Amino acid sequence: MCKLPQILILSTLLVASGCATVDFDYPKTESFALTDTADTHLGRQFADDLATRPADQSGFYTLPDAIGSLGLRLLLAERAERSIDAQYFLIHDDLVGKAFIRALLQAANRGVRVRLLIDDVQLSGYDKGLAALDAHDNFEVRIFNPFANRRVRGLDALRFSQITRRMHNKSFTVDNQITLIGGRNIADEYFGARSDEIFTDLDVLAIGSIVPKVSTMFDTYWNHATSLPITAFADAPEDADQALASLDDSLTEAMADIEASRYAEALKSSILNYIQSDASAFTWAKYELVFDSPDKVVPKAADESASITTQMRDSIGEVEEEMFVVTPYFVLTKDNIDAFRALRDRGVKVTVVTNSLASNNHAVSHSGYIPVRKPLLAMGVELYELRARIDLPADETQDVQNGKTTLHAKTFAVDRDKLFIGSFNWNQRSANRDTELGTVIYSPELATRLVERITAVLPQWTFQVFLNEDGKLRWRGFDDGKEVILEKEPQSGYWRRFSANTMRWAPIKGQL
Repeated sequence: MCKLPQILILSTLLVASGCATVDFDYPKTESFALTDTADTHLGRQFADDLATRPADQSGFYTLPDAIGSLGLRLLLAERAERSIDAQYFLIHDDLVGKAFIRALLQAANRGVRVRLLIDDVQLSGYDKGLAALDAHDNFEVRIFNPFANRRVRGLDALRFSQITRRMHNKSFTVDNQITLIGGRNIADEYFGARSDEIFTDLDVLAIGSIVPKVSTMFDTYWNHATSLPITAFADAPEDADQALASLDDSLTEAMADIEASRYAEALKSSILNYIQSDASAFTWAKYELVFDSPDKVVPKAADESASITTQMRDSIGEVEEEMFVVTPYFVLTKDNIDAFRALRDRGVKVTVVTNSLASNNHAVSHSGYIPVRKPLLAMGVELYELRARIDLPADETQDVQNGKTTLHAKTFAVDRDKLFIGSFNWNQRSANRDTELGTVIYSPELATRLVERITAVLPQWTFQVFLNEDGKLRWRGFDDGKEVILEKEPQSGYWRRFSANTMRWAPIKGQL
């Protein structure tokens, strides 16, 4: 029997579905960060110390440990009295994701206004649950740059130029008094909750004048044309109370699992109590909050939109002695490589710490990094690649049994004088397609501490990449204190090496 008619019908359906559009005119009401929050618990807690600080400084507290960073988010949600504004690239339906959402829902139950803004790239199948949250009087959910096809995302292929531009920002702001930004999304692997995988990452907690600036950034995204209410895609539940009760039961079960684990300690974390009782825990410094305009996801407006790369360049100025970069993905253009060569020609020391092929969670991203190694090494750039398995401090993660470690922190220090922490990767997606957020902190103390902390663990945690006398790539590591030299990508099998090298030739570098 001829199948041509069926094929034609299927093709027609695919094209019709691919032409589906998003109603960016869907009605929504603008809202903005609450400003009358000085009388909240968090507002009063830091008021005396803030009164003695210059307006152009803020207090910063870095958070490299996974468990403490989750505990801090949950405790901040518990302390919230007026508002929570949360903005994330992804929130998974796993242990950490459920605990996080439960903390937000409990805050809403106490009368706290909760605004949750999530990028749509990994929300397939989540519409019903998010609609239940949105049915709460104090809880509003918006989806950033949504897909038109809610079930089969691939059917949005005809909107490729826009759907491949995503909101990668991560921010969590409570009562417009304290904010947390950095590299972590909301999922088990970012907070040490998985035994088979851990992402090493970095957040920074901040108080002071930076907080209302983060809130203004959030408002810009929240009210942007590409941020739509979840009700634009999912019907509100017929019985909101029942839907919320059912959702709360599910979230409570997840919380019980956490309370039976080492995360019970995180819920009683001393971090928040420590910084609230002693504001000297914060390092005070001048700063610049840097972020892309949400217009970056609109192809026709992207080229003219405010760019984080321009802001970072202006904030940092000329590098004089040292550039120390930590990035999960390192994909450069010819112009980027030339910029590094210019630094080296001026005698600037350049160190880059990134993922190895074995530790990288995206082999395709590694394919974009492969071609840059030889030219960078030839000019004297120092390259270190994270081992797939490292021994993290016991208080920073759950026990990872033979699991993979992936570098996910996005930070760099300049001249041990300025420090960037945020969501920006050194790749083409962050530079040209995704929106990003971060802060440049003018603090020799924090910048030096970061460089010294990472430098101290490089021999145990990484392989140093170098060129031998014949100009071939080699990897230097230490096992039991003895130096080993490897000729192939460490800790990776033939098929993974073959796949990464083959993907080098795909015309996708701009997407990496």
